Amino acid sequence: MMINRSLFVAAALALAVVGCSDNKQAADAKAAADKAAVAAKEAADKATAAAKDAGAAAMQAGQKAADAAKAATGDAMKSAGDAMKSAGDSMKAAAPASAASGDAMKASGSAAPADAAKK
Repeated sequence: MMINRSLFVAAALALAVVGCSDNKQAADAKAAADKAAVAAKEAADKATAAAKDAGAAAMQAGQKAADAAKAATGDAMKSAGDAMKSAGDSMKAAAPASAASGDAMKASGSAAPADAAKK
């Protein structure tokens, strides 16, 4: 908005230069138009620099967010892998106990009919 206003002022002053018949007035108007043009260019340069800085900051923030998400995903995957390994270990530990109780049941099951046959 400031840039547009400065350019408008510079254009108005340039028109004033053309309309002036006195050389002194024309020189003053031209000097004012030149100052306005310089101010407009400086404002545009500052706005461009600010936009570049904001873009760079946004890119850095985005990269940091991506790195954090990547680290969190890696941690979650590691935790899930550890949980699965732990569950697998628990299942392996329970399997021999289950087999042993099954053998005991078979042994007690076959003993009962033999006792019944004796009676």
